[in-house]
Amino acid sequence: MKTILMVGVAALALTATPAFAQDAATPVAEPQAAETAEASAPGDVVVTAQKRSERLQDVPVAVSVISGDTLAAKGAVNLEGAQYLVPTLNFRKSGTAINQSLFLRGVGTSTFSIAGEPSISTVVDGVVYSRAGEAFSDLIDIDRIEVLRGPQGTLFGKNTSAGVINIVTKRPGNEFGGYLEGAYYFDNGNEYRVRGALDLPLSEGVAARVTGFYGKYDGNIRNRTTGTRVNGYEHYGVRGMLVADLAPNFTATIIADYRKSDDDCCAEVIGTTPNNATASVLPTPRGNETREVAQNLVTATLEKSWGLSAQADWTLGTQTVTYIGSYREYDNTEIRDGDFLPQAYTGAGLNQLHDFGPQTSNTLTQELRLTSPADQFFSYVLGAFYSRAETERTFTRNDITCTTAVLPPLTPCTSPLVLASTPSGTANFGSTFKNFALFGQGTLNFTDRFRGIVGLRYTTDQLNVFHQRVTTLAGPGINPSFGPFRGKTTNDNWSGKAGVQFDIVPQSTAYATYSRGYKGPAFNVFFNLGATGTNVIEPETADSYEVGLKNTLFDGKLVINLAGYYAKYNNFQANNPDIVAGVLVTRFTNAGDVSTRGVELDLLFQPTRDLTFSGGVAYTDAHIDQFKVPTNGVTTGVIPSGTRLGYAPEWKGSLGADYRIRTGGFVDVALGAQGSYQSEQIAQLDANAAIRAATTIKGYGLVDLSAALVDPDDRFRLAFQVKNVFDESFAAAITSGGPGGSFRYIIPREADRYYGVTGRVNF
Repeated sequence: MKTILMVGVAALALTATPAFAQDAATPVAEPQAAETAEASAPGDVVVTAQKRSERLQDVPVAVSVISGDTLAAKGAVNLEGAQYLVPTLNFRKSGTAINQSLFLRGVGTSTFSIAGEPSISTVVDGVVYSRAGEAFSDLIDIDRIEVLRGPQGTLFGKNTSAGVINIVTKRPGNEFGGYLEGAYYFDNGNEYRVRGALDLPLSEGVAARVTGFYGKYDGNIRNRTTGTRVNGYEHYGVRGMLVADLAPNFTATIIADYRKSDDDCCAEVIGTTPNNATASVLPTPRGNETREVAQNLVTATLEKSWGLSAQADWTLGTQTVTYIGSYREYDNTEIRDGDFLPQAYTGAGLNQLHDFGPQTSNTLTQELRLTSPADQFFSYVLGAFYSRAETERTFTRNDITCTTAVLPPLTPCTSPLVLASTPSGTANFGSTFKNFALFGQGTLNFTDRFRGIVGLRYTTDQLNVFHQRVTTLAGPGINPSFGPFRGKTTNDNWSGKAGVQFDIVPQSTAYATYSRGYKGPAFNVFFNLGATGTNVIEPETADSYEVGLKNTLFDGKLVINLAGYYAKYNNFQANNPDIVAGVLVTRFTNAGDVSTRGVELDLLFQPTRDLTFSGGVAYTDAHIDQFKVPTNGVTTGVIPSGTRLGYAPEWKGSLGADYRIRTGGFVDVALGAQGSYQSEQIAQLDANAAIRAATTIKGYGLVDLSAALVDPDDRFRLAFQVKNVFDESFAAAITSGGPGGSFRYIIPREADRYYGVTGRVNF
């Protein structure tokens, strides 16, 4: 019965897709003014995908838009939850938050190097987040998320070779008000969330909005050694925005935020049986249904970040000048049990391996833009951008090893009859990225129906790195001392965009574009760096072709958007599995040439103001075209041409429905359903076909249901949710390198059914 229901959900998911805004009345922030606009129908959703406010249906780019209210209604905490609403978006979960990454259309970057950057840029209120880990913080007080697919290098710069996640937060209201929300989720570890916001009109034309949040979750995995739950978190933070209309043609916006996160995530369960004696000291492996670990160190991520940004919008005649400056600091400490055992034992490969790696980083950005009116023959956006991102890390690995020919395997190293050694090494390393760019994009309005698109960006990059490792005693996963090493590389690049757009009829617009993407040079700077790994990783470039058709029907009530694309990536920057000092690691390299092609459909239908359907489907064929042979000529690590890329399911879709029953009484009733499905995907891109097969995540579907009591005037809301109704178990990641040749699984919370109740009061 369960299988039949899941197939049914999958079939529904393949008829439509998530995306624009499930709440048609979501306010949209205008970047050049303090006012907000109400989207009266799905066809009127406004985005800033081209750094000016435009109707989504007028933008010649494949964009999916999720409202913040939709994210909150689905219980999503961060971008990991957004992947179930956008078919082309996938999320790679890792042992610690700093190593997680996003994928769009099957393309993304996974790296442990602090001198490598992501392929998908995250932008929050116009500010670029330089480190991938910072982008996965809590999504609080979000107005909307715009997911821009394909290279976006012209307007958004480097490290957007696969796309951009553009996040816009809610702006202050003109009247005193706000909300307070509390939530409790249970049956998969207890979770508590409290959120609130307050609008404060300070004077004529000056208003502020202050937002705070707190969340705590026990976790969904039990650690048999410590007797506690893990994979939980404790998060809290505050955000403030001040908007001031200092003159009729001048608006200033200042935003400050602070957050702190203590996560005991993510424990990697051993999902397959080891081929050595450790099987007797580990929980029984049950594949993606394993929910226990036995580790004497709790893997954790401790984070703290804060930032300050200022934006000024000045209208000079018909032109608008925009300045955005920001400074951010992001500190992350990685604590990791790398042996996955309750302690060290006698026997080959039964050593203790514990990591401790505090990291600090700061980013300074400056952007200046000139924007013309949209209603002229040649409308344009011109700008200059500068950023400096500095990161430094001190990483220590401590081992315990013991060997004896007398005692049997699995004798604890703490036994008085065993002589144990304690290898240890500490590395200090860092990187500084400097980037400067000049850019411009324009639209030639040849006629009322036919337009041309041109864009160009000049980028210059400089990357400096340093590294030194001091090893007191080499051991498993610890190479001898190395360094000091210093490296530097620079690169200049021209990227751009060209295309045409034609209104077939007023309700249907077709477009075709070519985009050149660019991702800057890198180094593979990590704990075990050696002399053979100090080479420069060359820049990654992408040539992308996209055609699309945007349709708005039934007076804006129905939106159906289609896009087809092909993109080829040269010098693709990727992680490849490698064995260093007897421990599985990943080496960051120019893997070679890869390509992705596919078709996407986004749908939003609002037949009445109280009934909304949204969904989408994506077919993706992302694979390796030609893998590079290493300079040493060793071909054992070369992945065959035609191999599917990691985290690139061939099919993925979602379908959601929201219905409000207006009773005419004390409360209305709101009902919601959300389904998603994705086919199998490779979690570890490896040259070994058997490892690729063992690390393939099987296809799965999820269904969430909700019911709420809502005040007719939306003054309060009490909602009940069931997440993963059919209790579908799955893994978010599968990796080789566990004890005795076993495989490690990361199990997300969404892999089990759980329940929630949320109460909200608006005032």
